[in-house]
Amino acid sequence: MTKIIYRAEFFKEGDLYVGLCPELNVSSFGDDMEDAKRSLQEAVEAFVETCEEMGTLKEVLEESGFSYKRGVWNTREPIIEEKLAISR
Repeated sequence: MTKIIYRAEFFKEGDLYVGLCPELNVSSFGDDMEDAKRSLQEAVEAFVETCEEMGTLKEVLEESGFSYKRGVWNTREPIIEEKLAISR
């Protein structure tokens, strides 16, 4: 069995909590944080299952920045993370 470790971000939009896996562009939501986590997990699992059925999982993960080592797909780790802005 292959394990996929992905990054999850959570934020609040109005009354809902939104979960996002930015590398795979998969998101979901819930009424509270736990519901959002559970919902995102289900959405990522469905996305991966669909990729497996189509035979594209390896390609999708590699193009999304994941690397494979010893049975585990890991998301890339940033060297530094910053918030930048532009003015227009």
